[in-house]
Amino acid sequence: MNVDEIIRHIETIDSFKRYGKIKKVVGLTVESKGPDCSIGDLCYIHLPHNEKVAAEVVGFKEEYILLMPFTKVQRISPGSIVEATGKPLTIKAGKSLIGHVLDALGNPLDGSPLPKGLSKVLSENDPPNPLTKPPIKEPMAVGIRAIDGLLTIGKGQRVGIFAGSGVGKSTLLGMIAKHAATDINIIALIGERGREVREFVERDLGEEGLKKSIVVAATSDQSALMRIKAAYTATAIAEYFRDKGFNVMFMMDSVTRVAMAQREIGLAIGEPPTTKGYPPSVFALLPKMLERTGTNANGSITAFYTVLVDGDDFNEPIADTVRGILDGHIVLDRTLANKGQYPAINVIKSVSRLMNQIVTEKHRKIANEVREILSTYMEAEDLINIGAYKRGSSQKIDLAIRLYPKILSYLQQDIDEKDSLEESLQKLFHLIEKGDG
Repeated sequence: MNVDEIIRHIETIDSFKRYGKIKKVVGLTVESKGPDCSIGDLCYIHLPHNEKVAAEVVGFKEEYILLMPFTKVQRISPGSIVEATGKPLTIKAGKSLIGHVLDALGNPLDGSPLPKGLSKVLSENDPPNPLTKPPIKEPMAVGIRAIDGLLTIGKGQRVGIFAGSGVGKSTLLGMIAKHAATDINIIALIGERGREVREFVERDLGEEGLKKSIVVAATSDQSALMRIKAAYTATAIAEYFRDKGFNVMFMMDSVTRVAMAQREIGLAIGEPPTTKGYPPSVFALLPKMLERTGTNANGSITAFYTVLVDGDDFNEPIADTVRGILDGHIVLDRTLANKGQYPAINVIKSVSRLMNQIVTEKHRKIANEVREILSTYMEAEDLINIGAYKRGSSQKIDLAIRLYPKILSYLQQDIDEKDSLEESLQKLFHLIEKGDG
């Protein structure tokens, strides 16, 4: 930058600082008279002893501005000064963050300083133009036989993992992070218990997985805004690496808790609850956030979003909305988990919408055969278990009885067991060819 450019830059700088004053605090929101600002702008609320709290503009009420602080509001009082920054939240991203666990604002969770050499990026961005997204043509190996063989995922595909609590979502994500053939993993842990964050990093992800991962965590005790920001921050970091040409694996656990955080914010600023207590802003947020991942002209973000289904109800509003946005869904079945099958993927209820476009004809045909055999066995399982089925009554059921133990063995996989895409396909082909013989 030469001297003339520096002078022009100085002349265009807005040298005024804009301030307002707190009038009252109602629930999660702070009402302020001024300053001039826009929705989404970052502000600072000044406290005694030269402290300040970051807050975001979330709405307006007559002449008042509605702010939501990132942290607790205990020390905010009437008359506290509000300073406007005139810009939204920015975070920092770069390769030196790999191996770190970050908070919702992109700072190391252990309190250490940020590494050097990072670039500033906006935490909230618009999804890529659909006409600039290259089509997905290449399969992505995630190292899990049930997915690679029967629910093949494409590079840049977005998939939901639907499950009730305690069925193995976090374990499955850890396996994918360790085994998937990607350049880098970005993992967002939203609304988790504090205990679970460290457990996931040390047990599920492990040292091997952390070496190529960046984890962004916002625990359940943090404010609703911090939980939302953690989701945006993780997505922005993933976008940064995609724009650099990386093949990124993005995982969020869970999108349901992001929706719940947005519900808290929406109700706090006066939105009416509509669908089962969720305000309209929740259903506006979900597609905007989920569409940010995927492919663009530079790289790809292959995304897995977990959806926590209350009471194993797979048709509740959030699950139904997310399923309609994403490119496939993997259902973890409590019944299978109770039988000791891990990962407890119900192949019959799961689907990859892009599988037929990215696999060979042979792979597609054999995968359909396996699904048909599993479906036949499950339909006749009760009769088989009580001894009411007589062998020879149906060739399809006889074949299903013969192959079911081998298929079950194929679907089960230990946490540290890894198969490449080629190995998964060879075992799948051998399974059917040997069974038919």
